[in-house]
Amino acid sequence: MAGIYLHIPFCKTRCIYCDFYSGTNEREIDAFTDALCVEAALRKKEIGDERVETIYFGGGTPSRLQKKHFVQIFEALSSEYQIAPDAEITLEANPDDLSDNTIGELRTLPFNRISIGIQSFDDDELKFLSRRHTAGQAENAVKACRKAGFENISIDLMYGLPRQSLELWQRNIDKAIELNIPHISAYHLIYEEKTRLYLMRKAGKIQPVDEETSNCMFSLLIENLTKNGFTHYEISNFARDGWFSRHNLSYWQGKDYLGLGPAAHSFTRQERSWNPASLKRYIEAMASGTLYRETESLSKEERYNEFILTGLRTVWGVDLQLLEKRFGQELRRYAIDNAQKFIDAGLLTVEKNVLKLSREGLFISDGIMSELMWV
Repeated sequence: MAGIYLHIPFCKTRCIYCDFYSGTNEREIDAFTDALCVEAALRKKEIGDERVETIYFGGGTPSRLQKKHFVQIFEALSSEYQIAPDAEITLEANPDDLSDNTIGELRTLPFNRISIGIQSFDDDELKFLSRRHTAGQAENAVKACRKAGFENISIDLMYGLPRQSLELWQRNIDKAIELNIPHISAYHLIYEEKTRLYLMRKAGKIQPVDEETSNCMFSLLIENLTKNGFTHYEISNFARDGWFSRHNLSYWQGKDYLGLGPAAHSFTRQERSWNPASLKRYIEAMASGTLYRETESLSKEERYNEFILTGLRTVWGVDLQLLEKRFGQELRRYAIDNAQKFIDAGLLTVEKNVLKLSREGLFISDGIMSELMWV
């Protein structure tokens, strides 16, 4: 078993772009923690004696939990699962939650990796996104975590914001490099339906950046980070040697993982399951000792699609021999036949039976992947 993902569905406030399941009623945190521990026990058989290599607290905003909640969760996990001694254990955190006192408490817990949701080092951008922290708090949070002894630090950055200039994006990149952060995740702003951001765009209050500017921003990101010692190991992720996210790699390499909490997803090579997005129903179901989730079996073609999607996102690409071993000659031929026009155009490469996106292919990766998928 590659890892366990825990969805912590609480935020102090909602950002305008976020469509992840969360709420702002933190009075339910105690009941949620109890329910999460019950689910961990109920689903123990799904892992059996396999060792858990990674644990990831995502959300929402996991840093809204108190030390007592983390202690309770870790006690439940350690009593139910075989956790590897060197397991990577990540906490997503907001900069304004990372006070010196909180960081000190986190150091007494099993966390060994902190992923900080910074998004921008510019106060005006942060205000537009409805982030709770300031640029100064973001920088101080990174420095405080390092001072406290956290070496494995990741930050999230966001580009493609309305009215964001190339100069401003360059300053964000420069600040991240200056802080000597070993892992950076950078995402283009997406207008997800039903978010405030989407409604603002629909009402004509904001305009997305044009495609040319978006491509220039992505190019700046790649050039600056690779020049400064980062490996562009996944479309949205960059890391220095030895600091790749082991948990996220398990997703991209198609390994099994268990998702706990409302709206959390689980995956094996044969099926995908998920807990519905309702905190109230989740707590009620766990109180009665009943699993509250939905499951779908994956066909060979669906598993092939998953293999293509996750493989092409990474620097390691798609192993064509492994593809044939898992899915047969027909789907290997299908992949190669549909990839050929992109190979001819220099957007895909094939070397030693591995299919990869070229540097140019990264900019239209979604379209390339969709062409290779079985429909």
